[in-house]
Amino acid sequence: MKKAVKISLILMLSLLVILLITWTTVNEPLPEGESGPRAEALADRMLLALNDSAYQQLEQISWRYPRGPHEYDWYIQKDTVEVRWEDMRVLFCTSTLDGSAFLGNKALSGSQKEKALYTAWDFFANDSFWLIAPFKVKDPGTERKIVETDRGPALLVTYTSGGVTPGDSYLWILDENARPVAWKLWVQKIPLGGLETSWGNWQQYKGVWLGTSHVIGPVQINLEIQNIK
Repeated sequence: MKKAVKISLILMLSLLVILLITWTTVNEPLPEGESGPRAEALADRMLLALNDSAYQQLEQISWRYPRGPHEYDWYIQKDTVEVRWEDMRVLFCTSTLDGSAFLGNKALSGSQKEKALYTAWDFFANDSFWLIAPFKVKDPGTERKIVETDRGPALLVTYTSGGVTPGDSYLWILDENARPVAWKLWVQKIPLGGLETSWGNWQQYKGVWLGTSHVIGPVQINLEIQNIK
């Protein structure tokens, strides 16, 4: 019994040491940047590299977000999305959150419906961002700055409004062709500032480039967006 308690204490202390090391080595302040024409030009180069004009014409994107998992059919031009997880199926308008929700074959109403709609919106806001965030760098309510880094000019995008957590900032690290290779995050849901996540396995869909593979932080958590069509 004493040996088991001792092992548990050692494991807990080891975890605390790992967390402390991660905090001191990864945590970064939000970088200073310069707004203006250079930042706007870099954002435009990034969008051009990913074929934003083709993205704007897409009618539908379907995908599976593995953590949950959550499945999506997003009808972009109609401003509606269907979200499925476990026994839930929710359909709603992304701009108004009006819609319907079903548990199995049962239509929900009242507070159950409202809770399902908000949960689906929360899932959608997060999970779609991991797929199409590069195309949102010039959304209404965004501010852009150029930041000089040891990997070249990077694009700092701050969301002053919209989404679930306005105020979040993302620093896009770009290759020589202005395609993202990673971003660093300063977001409310993650206590570490500057946590880096890769953007890789770029694939073309209807001419649109989508980064489908992410490796998150120093712990190397893999996130693969699946079943894209």
